Amino acid sequence: MADNIIKYPFKILLGLLRNHSQKLLVCLMWINFAVWCPIPTAFGETFGKDAWQNLETRYTIIQYKTLEDLKRFNGRIDYSPDDWGFKGLFSGSKDPVESITKKVDAVFEKAQKILDMRQSIKKVVIRIYPDKKRFREVQYLAGREKSRLQAWYVFEQNTIYINNDDVHEGILAHEMAHSIIDHYLTVRPPKATAEILARYVDKNLHD
Repeated sequence: MADNIIKYPFKILLGLLRNHSQKLLVCLMWINFAVWCPIPTAFGETFGKDAWQNLETRYTIIQYKTLEDLKRFNGRIDYSPDDWGFKGLFSGSKDPVESITKKVDAVFEKAQKILDMRQSIKKVVIRIYPDKKRFREVQYLAGREKSRLQAWYVFEQNTIYINNDDVHEGILAHEMAHSIIDHYLTVRPPKATAEILARYVDKNLHD
């Protein structure tokens, strides 16, 4: 009796395999892909209500959640190649995309000039968080909750994490410098050396 109970569902299973083998194979392939190729997110983040939007410039990919976040970021960055400030000229512009594109690329080019590291590299991602609270949550997920950084750069992702409460052009240039240094040199320098160079860029941005 026990053998019949075991054999009966086993026969059903074999029948299902014969009749639906192709569908089953597709299903198994999809599960395998989902397990081994998950959708990439940073430090376990979820997109939540608003998905990340991308603004691609000459040297960067700016990621933001809402247009208001981008506008605020634009208002916080005050820089131009001639250092008379884009802020007064473009902050009131109806098109924050044009304004922030010019500012961010100008900061990147100045950082390259200060470091004397002019080389085409992969575009660095700038991920903008609306405030310190959300930024601290990401720091916690990344295991950096004790560092209290205003921004930081992750080489493996070539990504700058930054928040609108703290950001200004000096901080942006500092983090960009880390990306430039790490991708220009054949061997990445020690962290202390890279930090000294990045601070030098921040200090001399407006010279």
